[in-house]
Amino acid sequence: MNYRHLTPSMSLLLAFEAAARHESYTRAAEELSLTQSAVSRQVQALEKSLGLTLFRREGRQVQLTDVGRLYQREVAEALGKIRSATLQALAFQSGVGTLRLATLPTFGSKWLLPRLHRFYRAHPGMLVHIHSRIEPIDFATSEIDAAIAVGTGELRGLVCHRLQAEELVVIHAPGTAPLAPADVSGQVLLNVADNPQAWPEWFSHHGLAHRAMHLGPSFELTSHLVQAVRAGIGIGLVPRVLVEEELAKGELAWSGEAFASRRSYYLTYPPRNEGLPSLRAFKGWLLGQI
Repeated sequence: MNYRHLTPSMSLLLAFEAAARHESYTRAAEELSLTQSAVSRQVQALEKSLGLTLFRREGRQVQLTDVGRLYQREVAEALGKIRSATLQALAFQSGVGTLRLATLPTFGSKWLLPRLHRFYRAHPGMLVHIHSRIEPIDFATSEIDAAIAVGTGELRGLVCHRLQAEELVVIHAPGTAPLAPADVSGQVLLNVADNPQAWPEWFSHHGLAHRAMHLGPSFELTSHLVQAVRAGIGIGLVPRVLVEEELAKGELAWSGEAFASRRSYYLTYPPRNEGLPSLRAFKGWLLGQI
């Protein structure tokens, strides 16, 4: 077999990967600064070279075939490795490391950013670009190098370093009376959307009936829930690490003891990024802070 047929040109692979990810020639063309017809021609040239049908075409719509979906998954991972290798080479040549880090918005603003100056002091010349993300990161298609995430266990296919367990505290408006566990049942319970099991777990931990829960509004960001608690809309159950400043200043009150949830914070990244100098430096610093 001619190995040249097994290594299509980069331009064909980039056009295919973008079209496959969007399942749209138009959106792929916008991303690559090409015309739609140019993307279409490149995908057709790739199909002809491989002898495969990668897309089904229905009018102006395109959909991946089963073999196209398999090929896209492998190509996306390979392109990610090439980008990572290029970044490592550039970082080595310039002597300046750059890390693109995704983190939960409130964790980033309340815990990471107040401490990040220590990293820069220990590693002058390195840069950490912060990207706020709530949803899980798809490292195969994004340009993110690593992420700080919260979950109930390690993520398959990723390197995961457990940072700390999530400890939740019941918070309420300043000046209001402390709440015993039995008193919580009569309160409006505010939620963070990505952790709907927090209050049920807390009620089970204290032997309280779930039917007594009076669930109120949910919020995408913990910081928004905190503002709602301060405004007297209800009470919240939030990670203590995210409200330590407000508790110390008396801007929030809390009752009871911290409750260990099933979740923990993790630093995660794909194995291909393990050799990034910036990631090695940041990982060492972060684990030292914890």
